[in-house]
Amino acid sequence: MNILIIGANGQVGKKVVKQLKGTHHHSIAMVRKENQVKELQLLGADKVIVEDLEKDFSHAFKDVDAVIFTAGSGGNTGADKTMLVDLWGSIKAINLAEQFNIKHFVQLSATNSPNPDEEVEKMRPYAVAKHVSDFYLKQSSLDYTIIHPGPLLNDEPTGKIDVSLEVKGDPNEYLITREDVANILVQSIGNKNVKNKAIFIKNGNTFIKEALDSIK
Repeated sequence: MNILIIGANGQVGKKVVKQLKGTHHHSIAMVRKENQVKELQLLGADKVIVEDLEKDFSHAFKDVDAVIFTAGSGGNTGADKTMLVDLWGSIKAINLAEQFNIKHFVQLSATNSPNPDEEVEKMRPYAVAKHVSDFYLKQSSLDYTIIHPGPLLNDEPTGKIDVSLEVKGDPNEYLITREDVANILVQSIGNKNVKNKAIFIKNGNTFIKEALDSIK
């Protein structure tokens, strides 16, 4: 498949690009700035395109089979950018995916997105943005997968996770490494067990492929 990674220059996005290298998939890394292209090429992207989520980025969807949406405005921006990138950028991508008959749309969300009022004040706009964009994706005509990780870690990946279709316990205890999240996003592509499902993930005791294949 030709896989478009939206937000390829982010911490998780870069790991997705790197993990797609050497697979049977063809990676198309979408970045916002020209000076980000070289690094993504070095990470193994088959193609790098420069497009802006806040503008028209329909060109990015040409010859694309699946989308991994990992884009985010980042923790140093305000609620305005969160709405424009995390929310409106996602909605625009979903609309384009429908127009271009994309086979699978995988979206990186957050554990607290189903209940934004339970999030701390600083993170509430982000949780609201993810809540609305997740809902919009579920109402679309696309085959989707929504991945809900808890707090992300830069530790070494474990390759093992626990998955569920709802949060069990404290969402802030759903700790997981960014590398493992990237692995899950990649392994979700084309996996019929996770299509049209929202799954909650944390590092745990089951190998990633086995955990994803166990979802009913």
